[in-house]
Amino acid sequence: MAYYRLFYHIVWATKDRLPLITAHNQALIHGAISTKVAGLGGIVHALNSMPDHVHLVATVPPKLALATVIGQIKGVSSYLASRVGGSETPFAWQAEYGVVTIGERSLPTVIRYVRRQQQHHAANTLLPALEQAGPTL
Repeated sequence: MAYYRLFYHIVWATKDRLPLITAHNQALIHGAISTKVAGLGGIVHALNSMPDHVHLVATVPPKLALATVIGQIKGVSSYLASRVGGSETPFAWQAEYGVVTIGERSLPTVIRYVRRQQQHHAANTLLPALEQAGPTL
């Protein structure tokens, strides 16, 4: 068994930054993301979302290409969210995403930041380096 300590902060947004993540579908989206990460042998350290984007702190096994993992996570969550409905606009993610590696010492700080997304957005205490979801922002 390989030994690794890899921590990623991944952010991606809804298509056109529309507020497609709602009280109606958020739990389903989070559940799909968590289940997919675990199914790929990864670990979810923190997961939260705002109406137009998702933050995921995860460990992904090095045998998997990170771009492939992110694509699969986005694919399964988008598929399920589009089946739930509840919105006139079809559910979709933007193609881009942002990802940064996290040192183990910084992991608790980033986890806390992700878990407090709603408070950070309300108080405008966002950390720009942790909010990038791709070049379209």
